[in-house]
Amino acid sequence: MLPQFNNNSFLETALTHRSALNESISSSKESNERFEFLGDAVLELATTEFLFGKYPTEPEGILTAYRSALVKTATLAQVAQELNLGQKLYMSKGEEATGGRSNPSLLADTTEAVIGAIYLDQGYQATKNFLDQHLFNKFDQIKQQKLYQDAKSLLQEIVQAKGHEAPVYKVINEEGPDHDKQFTVRVVVDSKPAGEGRGKSKQVAQQAAAQQALKEFGGT
Repeated sequence: MLPQFNNNSFLETALTHRSALNESISSSKESNERFEFLGDAVLELATTEFLFGKYPTEPEGILTAYRSALVKTATLAQVAQELNLGQKLYMSKGEEATGGRSNPSLLADTTEAVIGAIYLDQGYQATKNFLDQHLFNKFDQIKQQKLYQDAKSLLQEIVQAKGHEAPVYKVINEEGPDHDKQFTVRVVVDSKPAGEGRGKSKQVAQQAAAQQALKEFGGT
């Protein structure tokens, strides 16, 4: 559940996709991209602080892997789904028609924007409380399932141990302007599609595709 805002305009801006600005759907005069920028920074600090305190003996490399698993697109999109942010978003009919309300990358961006809005409205401690309730409580499962491991490396290790060829990654779609590209990547094992993933970079999309493929090969 989202906290009660003192300034509701912050929440409205956080839920305003740029496509809504031309259709006067939201009363906000700006999209949520600046809030996303702020939320991303607050999220990284709060997540780092959480993991630093929770695992006082873990080395930097492990903590970095833990943090990446917590703030990756799939995890943040899950938070957005649980909070029903997709249905609350202000977006154009065109964006909605192309699946915008369920797009994991867009949902993850919205989660970051909402984090930025909470920080502006209520400060750092309230933001940490929100993250404790909606994000950090997912970490025990992430650790138990070893979702913090590099998906590409883990997939290659598993498929080759089972006698398959090494995974091959292919970009099957690129969309959006240069400053906001979305890549769709397919991973192929033994010439057969094994998973697909989307992301703002080829590397992120490859990791998402590998994560999906791991479900088929028993890696998660």
